[in-house]
Amino acid sequence: MNYKEDSFSEILKKEYFFLLIKPEDNIYSNTLIRNSFFCELESLIKLGLKNIEISYSNNEKWLDFVSDIKIKYPKINLGSASIVDKRSIEDSLKIGLNFSMMKFWDKDLFSYAKSKNYLLIPGIKNLKDLEEAIKLNCNIIKIYPIKSKDNSINILNYKNIDFIAAGGLSINDLKTYKSLGYKAIVIGDKGIKNKKFDPKIYEWLKNHKIKDKYNLLNKTKNF
Repeated sequence: MNYKEDSFSEILKKEYFFLLIKPEDNIYSNTLIRNSFFCELESLIKLGLKNIEISYSNNEKWLDFVSDIKIKYPKINLGSASIVDKRSIEDSLKIGLNFSMMKFWDKDLFSYAKSKNYLLIPGIKNLKDLEEAIKLNCNIIKIYPIKSKDNSINILNYKNIDFIAAGGLSINDLKTYKSLGYKAIVIGDKGIKNKKFDPKIYEWLKNHKIKDKYNLLNKTKNF
């Protein structure tokens, strides 16, 4: 488990946000909607999108849908979200996902995932749950919903924990939460505008890609 957490922590040093996708049921059966989705997703991935999580669904076609993403884009850091029971963990393991995120803290579910050597990231908003998670050696924690977390939680007091902010955030919030000490944010509902991915995400990825190329060029010159 430590290896998986360490690998995930390394990703957080380079990639600053997770795009949370909440598929509607018609995406599983409507070929046109599905193809349109994959076309848009490919555009984002080509621009450098690295972290994606898909909301878990009991729909029997969910496994096939997420497996398709895994097969098409094997280098993506792909996970599932809104995990609430053992079945959702088992399904995520079947696909070979890299991680899952819980909405809230569930000690038994976390322990179950740990017994399977699977990285499950809890959603936490109060100090009691945070301390319990840390006692169980949980080193990656999502603060959710971020806007109603306990005021007593000061993430700067926990130097060895990687914190992710989630709940009602958009790409515009990234700079703010990074400055507060969060390693990344989750962009969910606000990542979609009129059933399309937010154009500002495309813009951010483009700018980030240009910046990376510039930095790489400078390093090469200095070398």
